Amino acid sequence: MSAKAVSLVRSGSRLIGTNPDLTGPTEAGIAPACGALVAPIELATHKKAYFLGKPNPLMMRSALKRLGCRREESFIIGDRMDTDIIAGLESEIESILLLSGVTRKEDLSTFPYRPSYVLDGIGDIPAIVAS
Repeated sequence: MSAKAVSLVRSGSRLIGTNPDLTGPTEAGIAPACGALVAPIELATHKKAYFLGKPNPLMMRSALKRLGCRREESFIIGDRMDTDIIAGLESEIESILLLSGVTRKEDLSTFPYRPSYVLDGIGDIPAIVAS
C-alpha cells in the first residue's frame, strides 16, 4: 500500500491526510495514527502532507459555518494538546482538554500553550457550560 502511495505522490498526486496525530488510543493501548502512517510517504517522496483535520483552522471555520455557530459560543473538546488544543488556540475558540485520552496532566508542562479548561473526563463538561 505505501509503495503505491509513494508512486502516486511522485507522479503528481497530492498527499492529503486527515490529521497529523502520531498516535491514538485504542482498547489495546496507544497505536500509530494518521501522522505516523503518512510520515514514511513524506520521507520517501520529499513531499509534506496537507492535513485537513485538526489543527487546521480551515476545518474549524468550516464546521462553525456549517453548524451556524459563532466561535465565542463554542468549545473545541479533545484529548490531545498537539492537535485538539492547538486547534482551539489557532482558531480562537475556547478549548477543553480531557485527561481521559492521550495527554496526561503531567504532560501539560511540556507545551508552551494551555487549554482553556482541563477536565478529567467528558462527564465534567456540563459544569463548564453551565458557568
